[in-house]
Amino acid sequence: MGIKSDTWIAAHALAGMIEPFASDCPKGVVSYGVSSYGYDMRVADEFKVFTNVFNAIVDPKAFTGRSFVDMNGDSCIIPPNSFALARSLEYFRIPRDVLCLVIGKSTYARAGIIVNVTPLEPQWEGFVTIEISNTTPLPVKVYANEGIAQVLFMGADELCAVSYEDKKGKYQNQTGIWLPRVE
Repeated sequence: MGIKSDTWIAAHALAGMIEPFASDCPKGVVSYGVSSYGYDMRVADEFKVFTNVFNAIVDPKAFTGRSFVDMNGDSCIIPPNSFALARSLEYFRIPRDVLCLVIGKSTYARAGIIVNVTPLEPQWEGFVTIEISNTTPLPVKVYANEGIAQVLFMGADELCAVSYEDKKGKYQNQTGIWLPRVE
């Protein structure tokens, strides 16, 4: 399995793998678009910011909407030592011979932000749900419609035996910020 180049990513993106696709971005924003061996995805303007107003317990098996506040806007302030859920601006369609790893961007990492996303498996598709953790004792601002994480594309020499689509994965075809599910 090897990492795919920017030429491979651009060619596949034109075939609908990433929509909307950006080959580059303007100055003065957190970078997004094609990189050497990946794609810097953007965060949309929808956020679910976690709060303890109702003393809710965060339980991935019994998740409740009382754990967060919905926000929309050009940016989101994440409280100290807290986190938010968001979604990618881009919709991804991962080919059967590709596995993607998503890692945080150094610009946000240097501000105490950790981006946590699980791998994008072969034949998974949807908007990516992103967890954005603020590890600092201060509020941190995250900018909508700008880069949030880098997707690295690793191509296989053979097609996988069982894809995410074959397994009928529970997060297939995500359309927004999807909360934890246990089925």
